[in-house]
Amino acid sequence: MSPLTPSDFYQNPVWDDDFPDPTIIRGSDGWYYAYGTQTRYHGQILNLQIARSADLVRWEHLGEGLPDKPTWADTTQRIWAPHVSEHDGRYYLYYSAQPNDAEGLCLAVATATAPHGPFVDSGQPLQCGEGFLNIDPMAFDDPATGRRLLYWGSGFGPLRVRELAPDRISFVPDSELVTLVEPALTDDLTNYQRLIEGSWVVLRNGWYYLFYSGDNCCGEQAHYGVMVARSRSATGPFETLAQATGHPNGTILEGNSRWRAPGHNCIIRDEAGHDWMAYHAIDTQQPTFDAINDEQGYSRRVLLLDRVEYESGWPCISGGTPSTTAQVAPITVKTSSG
Repeated sequence: MSPLTPSDFYQNPVWDDDFPDPTIIRGSDGWYYAYGTQTRYHGQILNLQIARSADLVRWEHLGEGLPDKPTWADTTQRIWAPHVSEHDGRYYLYYSAQPNDAEGLCLAVATATAPHGPFVDSGQPLQCGEGFLNIDPMAFDDPATGRRLLYWGSGFGPLRVRELAPDRISFVPDSELVTLVEPALTDDLTNYQRLIEGSWVVLRNGWYYLFYSGDNCCGEQAHYGVMVARSRSATGPFETLAQATGHPNGTILEGNSRWRAPGHNCIIRDEAGHDWMAYHAIDTQQPTFDAINDEQGYSRRVLLLDRVEYESGWPCISGGTPSTTAQVAPITVKTSSG
């Protein structure tokens, strides 16, 4: 599989199977690796699905990345929203899971020596609680301070951040839990910010951009889009695009007639310095599949990719909706000008 060049094109979806809540990283071996929420893939339940690509467009599914569930969550089927980061040759998988003896979810971490796994759970959750508050973790090393930060949040609660310890599998003792963005308290069913989740942070041109999604990812009533906030500090205070513009929703990505309920994005930079948003969406032409259970809503969330632009200090997606036609592909091989 040769990397793409400036003359190449692609068209969504870039992966036409259920691949919810994607995280994409560039491994030290040069491959791009994508990680997705637990699913049933070709009849087999995968706790952590992994795919790899040389060019962000053509993907090879690698199968199971977390072959053994954590002992504290080995009878449940809620292994959600993986985020993987690399440090000193070790790969850290942050995810959410439901413990065997409770209804709420926990933040958890597993490690591996290779980007394709196998990942092994650390042995105990980072943090547990009621409902869906402890989901969608995203780890970020702040270049300005050197602090290791973990973002998370949902369940009609806020997006939050807390500092990780040097071992990256625990929090700094007595470290502050910081609230970043609160959900909107409204009965307006069109407001995407009624429930917020799926944090992703990047630092661009002195701004920390916090991407997030809401409000309902799945099922027949799915209503989901991508929003963003920004700050001069990794721990806030953050101003949302909705606050900056006075628009109650302030989305940068919402659905269209082909791609429904797009969201839970990650951001990956290509060799030309362009940012790309990878995210899931429900294909209206094939919205269902043989899911693990009814909770998944039989919402077949496939993997999409679109370029991010920055205008007036804010990120945006062309047209504010997923692309449906051929697009110029990411540049994944170094050029003389790149």
